[in-house]
Amino acid sequence: MDEQILISSAQRGDLEAFNQLVLLYQDFLFRVAMNILSDEDTAADATQQALISAFRNLRTFRGGSLRSWLSRITVNACYDELRRIARAKDVPLQVYDDYGDEMGPAAWLIDPGFSPEEQVEQSDLIDAIQNSLDALPEHYRLVAQLVDVEGLSYEEAATALDLPVGTVKSRLARARNALRESLQRYPDVLPAAYALDLSVAASIC
Repeated sequence: MDEQILISSAQRGDLEAFNQLVLLYQDFLFRVAMNILSDEDTAADATQQALISAFRNLRTFRGGSLRSWLSRITVNACYDELRRIARAKDVPLQVYDDYGDEMGPAAWLIDPGFSPEEQVEQSDLIDAIQNSLDALPEHYRLVAQLVDVEGLSYEEAATALDLPVGTVKSRLARARNALRESLQRYPDVLPAAYALDLSVAASIC
């Protein structure tokens, strides 16, 4: 069924229509949550809370990209969860990088998407990319995931992260430059094309 028809039905309270939308986006939203929270159970809880919030507030959706709208709700749910964890542990939630941007504590977690045989063959390459991504500040990793891995446009990522488009572009450029430099340390496992193009490297993650 057409997505807009499902949205319209769900906005009128049709739970089955909303469930069909959930099936379209739940895996994507879980990956976003995992990128921030790095724990499957916590990410699943945050995704569930985000979807509940989305259903309750779907009437406020006025068109555009549903994916980016859901992403923003999920990101907010994840940071709510991080704040809860930080309060429980009595530790600071945010630190800052050299640019004055906030950095979260989350780590990048890659889902390779390979068969078992391919995972063995690609393990060194996956490790190289993961190590390079791990070295990025969390807010750069999240932008890279949304744009280069998940395929969101700059505008969709900006909506999802509640940032100006220019900030998304700037953070993505810094992420890509940092990754290119980092990946040069793995010439034996990383083909040159991957080292030069983050979007190509991201496609194997």
